[in-house]
Formats: sequence, structure tokens, C-alpha cells
Amino acid sequence: MEAARFDIVVIGSGLGGSAAASVLSGLGLSILVLERGGFVKQEKANWDIAEVAIRRRYDSGDTWLDGKGRPFSPRVYYNVGGSTKFFGGSALRLRAGDFLVHELDGGRSFPWPYDYGELAPWYDRAEALLEVHGVAAEDPTEPPRGPFPFSPLEHEPRIARLAEGLAAQGLHPFHLPVAIDQGDKGRCIKGSPCDGFPCMVRAKGDAENRILRPLLLRKEPGLSLWTESRATKIETDASGARATAVIVRRENREFRVEADTFILSAGAANSAALLLASASQEHPKGLGNSSGQVGRNFMSHLNTVILALSPFESNPTKFQKTLAIHDWYGGRDGEAGLGAIQTRGKVRPENLAGKGGFLRSSLRKPIAARSVDFWLMSEDLADPDNQVSVDRDGRIHLERHLSNEANHRALIARTKDALRRAGLPIALIDERGISAIQHQCGTLRFGTDPRDSVLDPFCKFHDLENLYALDASFMPSAGAVNPSLTILAQCLRAANRLRESLAGSAAPAATAAPAATPAPAAPKGE
Repeated sequence: MEAARFDIVVIGSGLGGSAAASVLSGLGLSILVLERGGFVKQEKANWDIAEVAIRRRYDSGDTWLDGKGRPFSPRVYYNVGGSTKFFGGSALRLRAGDFLVHELDGGRSFPWPYDYGELAPWYDRAEALLEVHGVAAEDPTEPPRGPFPFSPLEHEPRIARLAEGLAAQGLHPFHLPVAIDQGDKGRCIKGSPCDGFPCMVRAKGDAENRILRPLLLRKEPGLSLWTESRATKIETDASGARATAVIVRRENREFRVEADTFILSAGAANSAALLLASASQEHPKGLGNSSGQVGRNFMSHLNTVILALSPFESNPTKFQKTLAIHDWYGGRDGEAGLGAIQTRGKVRPENLAGKGGFLRSSLRKPIAARSVDFWLMSEDLADPDNQVSVDRDGRIHLERHLSNEANHRALIARTKDALRRAGLPIALIDERGISAIQHQCGTLRFGTDPRDSVLDPFCKFHDLENLYALDASFMPSAGAVNPSLTILAQCLRAANRLRESLAGSAAPAATAAPAATPAPAAPKGE
């Protein structure tokens, strides 16, 4: 086994890992970012619906097992920038009430260790980093905030008329906050596939484009990136109190990489899986798992797509993802909140392949030409029985039992009724199953009590002195909005605290290690 040493090792290059690398750079310390996959190439296939959505060209290729041992293919991605390379750009803050205990169908949410005000300034920084477009105070459920860094994306005519039809019912449609570079000089090419696709022109505010890539292009001193490098185990010292090394498989070689500080940013499921696979005599239930909570409390929202249409009107919208409705987010008259409604990327006929349950092939084209398409989300309960585990062969098992279903069905019903009143009388429903885990979070929740949480409020493990988790796994509850902005805000908060603690002990960069992956060439115009 070959050896290498760095001051800091970051496992994963998604939002959390990229944020950690950015915040901790400039200290004179050597930082290694490990990425299990490679770069997503800028190629025509980025926008090929058949390649991305049907043949799943960029998916991980993983096969996981559900709670009954049945295999399924999760929508997870291993590449520089993580899953943000494929997100739709929605960048919403949690509502203030999401940080508090609240009732759900089937139970209560788990509380956060702080309130919205603690995270508000870090939301500001996250929005600036991702270049989020929006308009403040338009959403009546929005928590206190200042102006967005960029003006909102304009509704195209069909969506603007829909917004008027919804407002006429007393609802409050608003411009969805989106991290997409549009505007007079924006890179975005409207009409190209976006939601669920990598951006061929780098207009999307993903972790690579906005955070990690600038570091690589300027050849940030001390920063190394190893791609195609999978962490398989984290080792500790004899006391079990400090992580000492991570075992890495890279280019058919195995490395033992030592460091003083380790940051786990592999995503909610894979971070938990790596900790469970790192069980030892000192940590027999898995690394950092004295609470028994590692891998538990998996959440990923209840998700449904609605294709709403009138048979008499087409929808020529090129960029559809500009509208949202939160009127039923927090509930009213004593009822529990139902969830969030957003327009999603425009559905194409190719997207409807395999939807034979309600679509014959001859209907795909006329439906796609007319539909206005929505993504509905309701909160998922942090249930300890919703659990990630690992078997002896290293395969991930995900046991998941849906909660809050009555509220989600009420959200679907109210959405259909509102759309009918707004002139879209036909609604085709596509409920997403266990593989729809794009919003995965939980599994290593943070809190102040080591008995029922894995991390402290700054994402350091209760059980280890020098191990942190900066990814979606820290979240104790999911709310009902896309989690990306919240993940980035908390990871910036935690990484800045870590930077403060390391600043006084910064040392010269470590001695030579295996070569880092070269930075990508800058595209034309940069």
C-alpha cells in the first residue's frame, strides 16, 4: 500500500466538499479533495434527453437494495461537483418554522440546534456564491432576508398568464429563486435541457462551476484534487478518538492517506456507508456511532410530478422553471403544512418514454407540447427506521418507509384544483418512488446531545476530535424545499469555524504526494 500525507483530506467534491476546500484554502495547509468519479465532460450528450434521462449516461451505475432486499438503481452521481451538476438550480431557504419542532402526518420533526437567524448570514453568502436570482418579499412564507444578489428570472408569457390565474384565486405565486446565469449577458441558452441535465455552457450555479473550478483554474497553492479515487475506510488511532488515515483506491492502486483533519462530504447515503464500513474494535458499530444514529433518519421528500394541460392550448415555454407556490407550505387553521409547488424543467416527448401507465406513444408528443409541468414536495419524517446500512459485500441497503403521505396527497389535490381553476383542467400524476433520492439528507444529524445526534452544531463528530461531515447528512429535518442552499449555508458556517481553529496552527504545506488531477482548461470566453 502506498502512502501519502496532507494536512486536510476532504472526501467528496459536492457542495460541502467544494465549500470546505474554498474556505480552508489560503492557510498555508495542504488540502486533498478526493472525488470518486471524474469531471463531467462538456459534450453534446449533456443535452441529449435519450442519453441522460433514458440511458442514464452520467448516473453512478450503482445498484442498491431496498428494505426487502430488492435491487434498484438510485439517482446518484459520482463526479466533480457531485449531484449539483444535475440539479435544476432551485435555491430556496428553509422557512423559519422548519427549524422548530412541527407536526407531520405520522409524527413530529426533529429540532435544529439553532434558529433561522443563526443561518441567515450564511444563506446570504451561499446565494452570492451560487449567483441566485430572485426577488425578496414576494413569497409570503419567506423568512426575513435582504435582497437577492441577482434579479429574478422572467416568466415567459405562458407562465406569466398562469401566475395571473393563480393570483386571481387569492394564491401568492412568486418567482422561484434559481441559480442559473440568465439575463442580458447570461450564458444560459433557453430551450436547452436543464433540470436533471449537466450544463454544456456552464450557466448553472453548481459546486464545480461556482466554487471548486475557480480554485483549480487559479492553481490554488496547496490544493490537490484526485479524481477516480474512492475512499473505502477511515482509520483511527489506538484510542479511537482521532482519525489518522483514509484508505483510497485509485487507478488500481491503494493508498493510505494520512492527515490532521478529515472532512467527510460524500453525500448522506455514502457518508453513512463509509462510516459503517469503517467499524473497528474502538468503534464496533461504525465510526462515530456511539449514539447508534449513523445511517438512520434518512430523508428525501415525498415527490410528485404533475403534467397539467388544456387540450386547446400549447405551451411554447423554453425555460419553465421560474414559478413557485407556498400557500400551503406551513399550513393554516391548525392543519399541518402540505408542501411546496414549483414549475420544473419543460417535459419533452422523450421524457415520457416508459410512462406507459397513462401514456401511449402516440400521445407523448401532443401532451408534451401542451403541458405545464410541476414538481411537488412534502416533508419527509426523520424516522430512525429509514436507514442506510452496508452488508458484508459493501452493498448499500436503503430501508425507507414513507411518512406524511396524507399531507402530500392533500397537496396534490389542492394543486390540481388550483390548476383547473387557472385553465389547466387535465392533470397527469407521476409519483416518484424509492430511487428518487435527489434530495437525500439526514443519516448523521447534528445536535447538542451526543446521545441522539452524531455531529455537533458545527458538524464535528461528537466521538472524534478531527473528523467533520460537511454534506447533506447533518440535516435533522428536511423541510419541504430543495436542500442545496441550506447544505451550502451550513457547510460555509462550519468550515469557517474550522478555519478559525486551524488558523493559529497552520503549518507549511506537506511534502510531495502523488500528482493532483490537472485542472480543466478554461472554456472560450474565460
